This record gives sequence, structure tokens and C-alpha cells, in this order.
Amino acid sequence: ARTSALLVSVLLLALDLCSAQNYVLSDDGGLGRVFDGIGGLSGGGATSRLLVSYAEPYRSQVLDFLFKPNFGASLHILKVEIGGDAQTTDGTEPSHMHYENDENYYRGYEWWLMKEAKKRNPNITLIGLPWAFPGWVGHGKNWPYDYPDVTATYVVNWILGAKQYHDLDIQYVGIWNERSFDNKYIKLLRYTLDKSGLERVKIIASDNLWEPIAFSLLLDPELSTAVDVIGAHYPGTTTITEALKTQKKLWSSEDYSTFNNEVGGGCWARILNQNYVNGQMTATISWNLVASYYEDLPFGRDGLMTAEEPWSGNYVVESPIWITAHTTQFTQPGWTYLQTVGHLAQGGSYIALTDGKGNLTVVIETMTHNHSVCIRPPLPPFNVTSQNATFQLKGSFASIKELQVWRSQFDFKTSKASFFEKLKPLKLVDGLFTLNLAEDEVYTLTTISTGSKGSYPDPPPSAPFPKVYKDDFDVRNPPFSEAPYFADQTGVFEYYINLTDPGPHVFTLRQVLTERPITWATDADQTISVIGDYYWQNLTVTCDVFMEKMNAGGVFIAARVDKGGQSIRSAKGVFFWVFADGTYKVTNDLVGETVLAEGQSGTEVYGWYTLSLTVKGQYASGSLNGYPLWKNAVVLTPKAGWAAIGTRSFELAQFDNFALVAE
Repeated sequence: ARTSALLVSVLLLALDLCSAQNYVLSDDGGLGRVFDGIGGLSGGGATSRLLVSYAEPYRSQVLDFLFKPNFGASLHILKVEIGGDAQTTDGTEPSHMHYENDENYYRGYEWWLMKEAKKRNPNITLIGLPWAFPGWVGHGKNWPYDYPDVTATYVVNWILGAKQYHDLDIQYVGIWNERSFDNKYIKLLRYTLDKSGLERVKIIASDNLWEPIAFSLLLDPELSTAVDVIGAHYPGTTTITEALKTQKKLWSSEDYSTFNNEVGGGCWARILNQNYVNGQMTATISWNLVASYYEDLPFGRDGLMTAEEPWSGNYVVESPIWITAHTTQFTQPGWTYLQTVGHLAQGGSYIALTDGKGNLTVVIETMTHNHSVCIRPPLPPFNVTSQNATFQLKGSFASIKELQVWRSQFDFKTSKASFFEKLKPLKLVDGLFTLNLAEDEVYTLTTISTGSKGSYPDPPPSAPFPKVYKDDFDVRNPPFSEAPYFADQTGVFEYYINLTDPGPHVFTLRQVLTERPITWATDADQTISVIGDYYWQNLTVTCDVFMEKMNAGGVFIAARVDKGGQSIRSAKGVFFWVFADGTYKVTNDLVGETVLAEGQSGTEVYGWYTLSLTVKGQYASGSLNGYPLWKNAVVLTPKAGWAAIGTRSFELAQFDNFALVAE
């Protein structure tokens, strides 16, 4: 009986092997394109805003999961926004040049982030891309390329400042805008870089679409000389013939942008492989790096991991971190794809890369359609079923006897997924190995033995924003230019030392823009920075305010602000305004069209005033310097939202002693 059972097992194994599809992995016919890496994108905009406010050790732990080699995502590339003072999706990031005669290379947090990434991985590739520009660059127009010499100098100054003030070598700079731009600017940027001793800095164009840049490169030799990489955003794993004809590097220079649950992890797994299999793209960069912004802003939790609660210290290492590790921990930029990559017979894909020194890494994914849908573009239907796959190593890999094995198994039925699990090494006979591949799996098979799944003790549990919070902004040497937790949605609010005020308001928060920036998004006409819990209903907001614009100046505090990001212009809430002309107004919207109350306030420019706003149920009341100014304004909608501060226009104004109490 035992003999019969053994024979049956042998026969079944033989049938399994016979039914397996065969795939050859070889360098006999030469190699494919050079691999440039996998990365994350901070910015576009303000997507790492809350990360800087985490206390240690949690902030460093998040950074380790992103950048530390052989620990977590182990990213090869960090791309950051060159702040342009404008709303660029989830907030504004400050420019290094608010005005033409102004230069400051310590604003914002991207400098800090690049240094932290470099500290963990000295070989990380750094990229800068401006999504927006200060208004002065356009000389009054909402377009940065009418004065290309001005724009080129502005961008090159940022690259020079990165080196001079932070010892950061920016290796690539992107050129992007929703509208087409004059190729003259690309050539001028190349000239300005070279003239500034930055010949090593390479240009990515158009860092948006394959066309028309691919056609232009084929027709214009001078332009082709200036551009090193064609970058596409959300290419859906495909490219165009003209882009391939240019023989330039092809990158998915912004991709993913998908909610980071397991379907998001599946999206990431599929495109990391298929961007090369289908589109010959040798780098893929996730928007965004880490979801570190208020979740109810646009595209909440669209990062490789989530760190949106600095007040609690809680963060979540999501599945895309471990999906990234399947490739990043076992390859490096400079490795080369084999030509023998492709699709599996029953759905899914495989890639293989080598360092040219005998090492081989193979990544296989079998993500099904519904479990790998990205936010964009639409995903055409396809089928994936379980399958046996036999791989034959040939060429210089034929003598490999053993491969390390790492596996991730998504489980959409019982939610008992396992990610980046190390299995027993696979012994090869005559260069052959067979895998039984189920649906929704990722495998890495590699000669590299240094991979590891990093871990830390669990962070603190998730908690809502504190119901009682205050900030007097009395920070003499702030590590960052922004105050904790404030998320600028239009305008830039920075720490300020008010040397003209001998009183209690020496250290304040100041809105510093006096001109509308150039942006593709819809900035508001007013400036606004939000803070707190989006689900707050009843609360009191108090703040000292100081107007610096004569006659038409105005400031506000607000509660129940219901929108941010690209939708900030249409935000509703309860907005309590005072103006330099001695009046006040209470409105139900940021634009100030729906008036709930108005009257005389006696407020003037260059004077400090304490505003207090209380919203409870359907009623709102406000006081000025401790005295009731208006009461019982009826507020039917919205029912909840953030607290906020802001100004009537792009104007200088200061804020101090901010406090809120929520029920």
C-alpha cells in the first residue's frame, strides 16, 4: 500500500511538472536596459507635512522603514518637491525664494528629509521637481515659462543651495506642467546648469507625458542632447513607440497614488514588474512616499506607508513597503534587466535582473485584476489563475545551485495575508526550478542573501487629535519653518521674530506671501492653514491676530472647515473675520459670499487683537478682546471640520497664542 501511494505521488508530481509552463532566464542573447531604481515622492504637495512633528524614536523608525537598506522599502530614489509657495494637491510647500531678492535654504522639510534619507543610504538618488513657482517668476502671469531665464536661474539656485547649505548632490531635475511648454526652456535650463558647474545634473522631461516630448526629441538634436530621461506620470505600464525610438531612459516618474490597503499593495506589485515588462521603464517612483498629511485631505493614505498622527506617535507599515522590498533589497541601480522577462501563461509577470557579476534576482507577481486596481489610469480586464511555472537558468546563470526565496501572499478572503516572508532556499538541479503559483502572490528568488524584514516594537495606539491644544509659537531656533500640525492650504505660514514688538508678541506665526503664486491647482484668493480633527463639531478657537496691510487687510479664525487641498477654494465652515477698516464679518464659506453676521469691530492695522470663536450645534458666537462681538449666528452646514487661521488676501499678517478646545 505504501509503495502504491508513493507511485501515485511521483506520478502526480510528474504530471504537475509536465503541466508547468517553461520560461528561460538567460543572458546568452545580451541584456536589456539598465535598472535605475524604485523610489518615493515627497511633495506635490505637502505629503510629508506631519512626519516632521513625530517624536523620537517613532520618526526615525518611519524613516528606517522607508530608506534603511535591507530593512524595509530600502528605497533607491527620493524625489522631492522644489517648494513653490502654492497648493499642489494636499498643501503648500515654501519656496527658497518667496521674492526675487530673497533666498533662504532652510525653509520647509524637504532638505531635512533628503539628509535623513542620505544618512541611511548614502547612495540614494535625489531628484527635485517644481510643481509650482512664486508669483514673481511669472512677472504677473500664471505661467513660469514666458521668462525662461528667470525660471532656469530660480531652479538652479535651489540645486546650488542644496549643495552649499546641506551638502546634498541633486542628480536629476524634472520639468513639469499641466500645459505644454516651450522646448526653449529645457535647452536654457541645460545651459544654466552647465554654466553653474552642474554638468552632472540630468534633466527629466517632460516629467508628465510621453508626448509631445518624445516627438520633439526625435526632431531636435539639440533638445535631445539636453534631456537624459523621459518621465511619464501614471503611464498604465505602457509607453509609446516614439519614446522607445529616442533611446532615452524611460521612467514612470510618478505612479501609484492609490489607497494603501491590500488592493493598493497589489497595484504596486503589478506595476513595479509590468512597467518594465510592458513599457521598458527602468525606474518607478511612488506618489507618495509616506501618507503624512491629514487623511481627509485629497488622496488620503496614498503613500507607501501611513504616518498621519504625530500627536499619538502611531504609524502603520502598510503592504506597499514589503512589496517594494521584494525588488529593492535584492537589486541596486546599475543592475541590468535580462531580455528574458515577460508575462506568465496564466496571468502575472516576471522580471529578472543581474549585477553582471554572477548575481541574479527574479521577481514574480500573480496579482489578479480586482486586487491590483490603481487609482489611474483605468485597468483593462485580464485573467490570472493559479499555475505551475518552471524556470530554466541558462547562460552565465546555468551554474547557480541555490536561490533565496521571499514570498508575499495577499489574502482577500480571510485577511490573513503574509508579507515578505523568508522561505527555505530553493535547490536547483541543472538550472531548473518549478513554482506552484497561486493568485495574488509575489515571489523573489535571488542569489543575494542580505535581505531582512526589519521590525520595531509596536508604536503607540492610534488616537485622535488632542481636544485641548495650544501653541504660543515661542520657539527661538525652530527646527522647521512651519509650526507643528498646521497644514497650509493656500499661503505660507512661518515662524517669525517680531523685533519691532517689545511686548509679549516677539515670537509669532506669520503669513508671508504678498503675491499669488503660479500653480496648476486651484489656490484660494485667501490664505488658510488648517489644523486639528476633521470630525470636530463643537469647539472654541482662540488666537491673537495682527494685520499688516492697510485699509483692505483682514484676518480670520475658523471652525468646521470642510475642504482642503485642491478643493480649498470651495471650503465651507464658520469663518470669523476682522478687517483693517474697523469692521468684522462672519461667513459660512472661505470666499466670504454667505454672510452670517457683520458689523463694526474697531480693528485697525498694526494692532494686536484676540479673537475667539465658539461653535456648538447650530449656533456660533464670537468675541473680540474678551468681549462678545456677535452671538447665535445660525450654522446649518457643515456639521464638522478642521480649525483654521488665515488672511483675506495674499498679505502679511501675524498670529499668536493659538488655542482650541473641542468637545
